[in-house]
Amino acid sequence: MDKILLVISGGIAAYKSLELIRLFKKAGKQVKCIATESAMTFITSASVEYLSGNPLRTSLEDREQEMKMGHIELARWPDLILVAPATANIISSVANGLAADLAQTLLMATTKQIVFAPSMNVRMWENKLFQKNIDTLISNGFEFLGPTEGEMACGEFGMGRMMEPQQIFQSLFQSSNKC
Repeated sequence: MDKILLVISGGIAAYKSLELIRLFKKAGKQVKCIATESAMTFITSASVEYLSGNPLRTSLEDREQEMKMGHIELARWPDLILVAPATANIISSVANGLAADLAQTLLMATTKQIVFAPSMNVRMWENKLFQKNIDTLISNGFEFLGPTEGEMACGEFGMGRMMEPQQIFQSLFQSSNKC
């Protein structure tokens, strides 16, 4: 797997996506990124673009990109799509077949392996409706790395914390020699 598409959704753990990009690039991977509108509250396009070496895509409204069906091109490009952080919103959207923005549309349009690295409050993670969404995705071949248990930005403790970037990287590439 040499080409990684990182989908950054909007949660406080979005800052960890910058370290993931750095780890992927250091390992010689090509990295392209898209971010949801809410992710842009937590990270800057300049940081993502500098680290990845590629433009950050954030919208289906990019006329130049969409004149050539850019979301389809992006959906076909990677060897792997990693959604990190994967919020309850994006996970639930995919589980229910929604395609309201660039990230959701791309995730619906791809045939590539999709891996989610969840990040959310413990109560959201434990929600019965949300757990049904997880079950739906797993039964359809989607993969999950985490979450882990720990202290959260909201001050609560429990399951829902995004795995650390190094753990995600090792899970994807080192533990099973997938490189």
